[in-house]
Amino acid sequence: MDLYLKEGMGYETVAKELGISHSMVCRWVKRYEQEGIQGLEEKRGKAKGPNKGRPRTRPEDPETKIKRLEAEVEMLKKLLKR
Repeated sequence: MDLYLKEGMGYETVAKELGISHSMVCRWVKRYEQEGIQGLEEKRGKAKGPNKGRPRTRPEDPETKIKRLEAEVEMLKKLLKR
C-alpha cells in the first residue's frame, strides 16, 4: 500500500514489485481508501448461515495462493510500519 500511496508507484509497478496482478493491487487500494485497514481483511467464508456467500468456482493452485499470501503479508508489514 505504501508503494502506491506514499512512493507514488502505479498499479502496474507495484504489481511487478510484488509479483501479483495489477487488478489485485487496484482492488486493495480501493478497499483501503473506502474502508481503511478493515477493508483489507479477508471476507470470504465470513458469511453466517446456510447457503450464504459465494462458493469458490475452482480451487486456487498452491503456487498462486503462496504468491498472493506473500504479497498480502508484505503489504500489511508496510502498512504497520507507518
